[in-house]
Amino acid sequence: MTADYRRLRIALLGAGAVGSQVASLLLEHGDELADRAGAALDLVGIAVRDLDAPRDAELPRELLTTDADALVVGADIVIELMGGIEPARTHLLQAINAGADVVTANKALLATHGPELFEAADQVGAEIYYEAAAAGAIPIIRPLRDSLAGDRVRRILGIVNGTTNYILDRMDAEGAEFDDVLAEAQALGYAEADPTADIEGFDAAQKAAILASLAFHTAVPLEAVHREGITGIDAAMIESARHAGYVIKLLAVCERLIDPETQAESISVRVYPALVSRSHPLATVHGAYNAVFVEAEAAGDLMFYGAGAGGVQTASAVLGDVVSAARRHIAGGVGVGESTLADLPMAPVGHVVTRYQITLEVDDRPGVLATVAGILSDGRVSIATVEQTTGGSQDAGDAVARLVIGTHRALEQDLSETVERLGASGVVERVVSVLRVEGD
Repeated sequence: MTADYRRLRIALLGAGAVGSQVASLLLEHGDELADRAGAALDLVGIAVRDLDAPRDAELPRELLTTDADALVVGADIVIELMGGIEPARTHLLQAINAGADVVTANKALLATHGPELFEAADQVGAEIYYEAAAAGAIPIIRPLRDSLAGDRVRRILGIVNGTTNYILDRMDAEGAEFDDVLAEAQALGYAEADPTADIEGFDAAQKAAILASLAFHTAVPLEAVHREGITGIDAAMIESARHAGYVIKLLAVCERLIDPETQAESISVRVYPALVSRSHPLATVHGAYNAVFVEAEAAGDLMFYGAGAGGVQTASAVLGDVVSAARRHIAGGVGVGESTLADLPMAPVGHVVTRYQITLEVDDRPGVLATVAGILSDGRVSIATVEQTTGGSQDAGDAVARLVIGTHRALEQDLSETVERLGASGVVERVVSVLRVEGD
């Protein structure tokens, strides 16, 4: 173990699934980590809410404290794994203002208060490390912030929520319904008792805001992220996607848009269930795994794949940040601030251009398809494919057919307005679903 530099004091806030693993690994592999960092890493305390709560790892009781404020004072590196907004925000600001570097996996905090925290760090020359905040164990923050800093990222497609990927993957593999697979995911521990943050896309939206901020050097407020969940996906939609050569994934899409007339740039950040071709690398991401697919002008296509959650897996990313922070202490100098100087405007979702699959239930009688086609044409939405199947009968006895329409690329605003007109046309009984096609 190195003895060339003073011992660095490490304070840990939170000892849940990730925090307890971080503490255990710091204590167990301290000498090895010190050799990599260049200085001894002393875990001086662990702030917890309840000293007697059960934990995933056996931790020395003398390290536990309920006084997070006192623990932060005098620390060189503060690791925040409490989660939530408060008191995590307050403790991180305390640490930064005291001159400590901070390591966090708190996606909600960064997505809502990132600019405030980064500004505070810039003021005192500290640095914030957050590799574990966007995709668990997958190393994606450093590649976007450092390795691709000399390139232009065009688009990011991310499967960044393991719960929803597990649910959609099982529905695709088994033909099961959403509620049944959600219950299975909860029983296996992949989904929380209240799964709202996952299945409604809140978790993915927070991660999308972080990834887009890095990729496009622009502060992305969470409220600017368009968000849709997966609760409307059913077995029939999964089967229809399969028949057309697609799989449905909940995607975080971060995209650089260029106005064809003015060449002005903007960025779109959105989360929704989308159709992905089964030949695309993201289609092969199964179970609770995550993947981030980056399209850059010079580097081309890059994919980062791995565990997006889990205590020990996420702890790996956290400890990588701790080593980086320790090396910075030894090297000296001010922290490297976040680059948001591009300050690109946020584009509304209506400005997105992509392909779509529209599923309709229509009256099964002559002339209906021509009427539907006319409405689409009038709305500047061009049909690429049409499949019609008999859908049974309504209570009144009128026959119903199901149309699955694939479109060429269209403006989201045009598509949305056209779907509204279809719903009010008198020949469409129900708009079953509208899914975007991504990854082309």
